Amino acid sequence: MKHERIVVLAHEKFPERAKTALGVMRYGDQEVVAVLDRDHSGQQIADHVSNVTDGPIVSSFPEAREMVDRPIDAVYVGIAPIGGGFDDSWRADIQAGIEAGCDIVAGLHYFLGDNDKFASLAADNGVQLRDVRRPDDELTVSRGVADEVGAEIVLTVGTDCSVGKMSSTLEIVETLRDRGVDAAMIPTGQTGIMIEGWGTAVDGVVSDFTAGAVEEMILAAGDEYEYLVVEGQGSIVHPAYSAVTCGILHGAMPDHLVLCHAAGRDQIHGYESFNLPTVETYVDLYEGLAASVSGASVVGGCLNTSGITTTKNAQHQIETFGEQIGAPATDPVRFGAEAVADALTETGRLGSQPNPGDRAGDDQWRCARRTSVLA
Repeated sequence: MKHERIVVLAHEKFPERAKTALGVMRYGDQEVVAVLDRDHSGQQIADHVSNVTDGPIVSSFPEAREMVDRPIDAVYVGIAPIGGGFDDSWRADIQAGIEAGCDIVAGLHYFLGDNDKFASLAADNGVQLRDVRRPDDELTVSRGVADEVGAEIVLTVGTDCSVGKMSSTLEIVETLRDRGVDAAMIPTGQTGIMIEGWGTAVDGVVSDFTAGAVEEMILAAGDEYEYLVVEGQGSIVHPAYSAVTCGILHGAMPDHLVLCHAAGRDQIHGYESFNLPTVETYVDLYEGLAASVSGASVVGGCLNTSGITTTKNAQHQIETFGEQIGAPATDPVRFGAEAVADALTETGRLGSQPNPGDRAGDDQWRCARRTSVLA
């Protein structure tokens, strides 16, 4: 599914509400040659997003073709609204992309491949419609065997949606690789799949099969790597998405948990009538849920400080967050993931340091119950 040059569709959502578009820009191997956004047409990507390859923001796919002097391989739908529906205002750009010979990659719950007109047009033009949220037909329930793989399994968990679990996962994997550790991401959401080129979007899976879908990915990759970092989804207290969160946790049978939070957030995103519990409550909730399958503890934290302007204030918030969870913390995008990588390698099979706080005994028991692949 890898493409070299892509256009990202993000009408009326770029950049603040285009998480998929931003993820692909920051972490994907694809070159984003243009963004489709009617609200910011005539501007540049760099006017809104730093540290990514620049390109024009245009109002339509035909305009993108006029401005880009190289072939375009695909159109990625870079937004996924609540419910994952298809906005009819995107239709003209999707059709124009297909007619231009571009694959279409979408992370919606609405499957483009099930649209007879899109499917017929794609067949006529020899292009693929890739619905990354479409689950494998052969998925089934978990067998409870994810812990049998050779890799150390890390799971990012969150206090809410949109707190940075995917970014934290990618940053942790990159940091471990920079240290010479064989690490890989287990993609469980549409953006991660678009970046990595494989995976299963667990929120599109039959609820009984969620844990099994995660387990299947871990079994497929587990003996090839030293560390697998599973991309978490949702939050265990979220009124809409908690089932996905719990399914991933039980299917992954993680050795370690990394708690992700957005600084200053005290209400559930999109469900503001619900207040977030205290950070300490989340530690207890996630560790309690993991106790029956793995005994995993929270060994590190990732705090999203994008809403804090000064470095000093961001660092202060991170320090407070670390004290609340009883583990090293960082903002992996702003300051790097070294602190979390240190915690993982010290509590995992690359070292013998105990976990911070009172949870060392549980972690040592968990590490001892498997055979080391690094011995």
